Amino acid sequence: MTTQQELPDEVLSTMATEWRRKALAGDLHARGIAHELERELRRRAGAPFTSYDTLDLRPLEARTARRRRWWPFGRAR
Repeated sequence: MTTQQELPDEVLSTMATEWRRKALAGDLHARGIAHELERELRRRAGAPFTSYDTLDLRPLEARTARRRRWWPFGRAR
């Protein structure tokens, strides 16, 4: 039998999609198999790079402006 590591990416992706579809249809054992196939795909592709600068939707001025401290340090109570 062929192992997951020996399958090409296209075949592995197709199999993962089919097993995920079966899992969503209610097959109890399909979820685990789909997860293993998807895990192998992620291992091959590596962790996706996330650019956190593109996630911040505030204007540039608001991102670069320093926030004022809520407590004035150095002042006694």
